[in-house]
Amino acid sequence: MINRYVRAPKPVYQRLLEWIGDKDYFILTTNVDHQFQLAGFEKKRLFYTQGDYGLWQCSGPCHQSTYDNEEAVRRMQAEQRDMKVPSQLVPYCPHCGRPMAMNLRTDDCFVQDDGWYQAAGRYQDFLRCHRGRRMVLLELGVGGNTPAVIKYPFWEYTSENPNAVYVCINTGWAFAPKAIADRAVCINCDIGAVLDALASGSCTGEVGQPHTGS
Repeated sequence: MINRYVRAPKPVYQRLLEWIGDKDYFILTTNVDHQFQLAGFEKKRLFYTQGDYGLWQCSGPCHQSTYDNEEAVRRMQAEQRDMKVPSQLVPYCPHCGRPMAMNLRTDDCFVQDDGWYQAAGRYQDFLRCHRGRRMVLLELGVGGNTPAVIKYPFWEYTSENPNAVYVCINTGWAFAPKAIADRAVCINCDIGAVLDALASGSCTGEVGQPHTGS
């Protein structure tokens, strides 16, 4: 319930939406809490690569479909007692009877359903339409867990497109390769603090020199 259906305690996502305004954008994220959508970002402009806490899948899985769980989760919350839910609320696969699992990329059992592939297609369409055009590749809070999903591709896109600028805002992980140093802005600071400063017109913080070993 908290991980998917409760809004984040700080207005960081709302600030980001206000800052983007009417600009053309697309969001690639490894987050699975859907805070972007809860904040008002358009669903068709989002690609949740690693899954969604709002979906269940067969733990097998015996088939490649997912199931919305909001109604069931809210009922579990309402009927739980002593950190337990009634047995009849435990979800099981309607096809094979196995227990259901969260639709999260934790192993090779992750289900990529039709919605996942449609979002992946919209992301690729966005990249094709903006190839060679002026664009900002804004990386927010990406660490070392799954850099191949966002960080490394963003470096590559910036290198290939002379009209692109790479911007990284992240405490402790704000860096970029030397190859794109002249078109990279790395801010070693809290994301919320930077967005608040941008909104007030008084952006300050530690801007680091883009670097890696090569």
